[in-house]
Amino acid sequence: MTESHTDLPLLRVQALGRRFDSLWAVREASFELHPGEVLAIVGESGSGKSTLLHLLAGQLAPSEGQVHYRCAEGDWVDVHALNEARLRRLARTEWGFVEQDATRGLRMGVSAGANIGERLMGLGVRHYGSLREQAAQWMGRVELDTTRLDDLPREFSGGMRQRLQIARNLVTRPRLVLMDEPTSGLDVSVQARLLDLIRLLVGRLHLAAVIVTHDLGVARLLAHRTLVMRGGRVVEHGLTDRVLDDPQHAYTQLLVSSVVAP
Repeated sequence: MTESHTDLPLLRVQALGRRFDSLWAVREASFELHPGEVLAIVGESGSGKSTLLHLLAGQLAPSEGQVHYRCAEGDWVDVHALNEARLRRLARTEWGFVEQDATRGLRMGVSAGANIGERLMGLGVRHYGSLREQAAQWMGRVELDTTRLDDLPREFSGGMRQRLQIARNLVTRPRLVLMDEPTSGLDVSVQARLLDLIRLLVGRLHLAAVIVTHDLGVARLLAHRTLVMRGGRVVEHGLTDRVLDDPQHAYTQLLVSSVVAP
């Protein structure tokens, strides 16, 4: 039976690995991601999860393996075979990347509104009034004061910068969003509302997301599937409820028990 276009994955990762000198930070990672699906990558610090995310984004070159992405036109591309200009174009239009440190994901020398509007300009939006209107709408969605549209990110708190970075990435309705600890620096109530917003957008816009997190609660709330890493390798991978409620690998059992232990 022939696969329909809508059944095709958005991302195919095959035996992906990255070595730094003699140490493998990621080794033999393989999975697929479909449109509208959220994958959580969990594990302790140093497990390789952030390195894997940067490999997916083409920000690091692999030592082995491949990452294939299905573009909006339907063509498959090898992410690490793309020239720099093509990779930048994808990053500005079809992808989003939310950094753990918001200062790395924002332009600190331009206003909050300009940070959001810049992504829209990459899609060809040029009308000044429309850019400001959409930037203000997205500031409101991530619970930032819309009267601060012209303030610089350096004038915001760390949590506010993270919310601004999320707005900057989601304003263009990307097909694929990569997030490195997206709730870092946010209080619990804001975190919950932002995660609900991301989940809503995934459903309405049919975008896919890969989220690196140390918080199993984030994985449970948001992710359809969860991938558990230890020492650079994937030790368990499956539906989130199954992985967290009935973990098979000893390391996953340890992670889950450390959360539920009194």
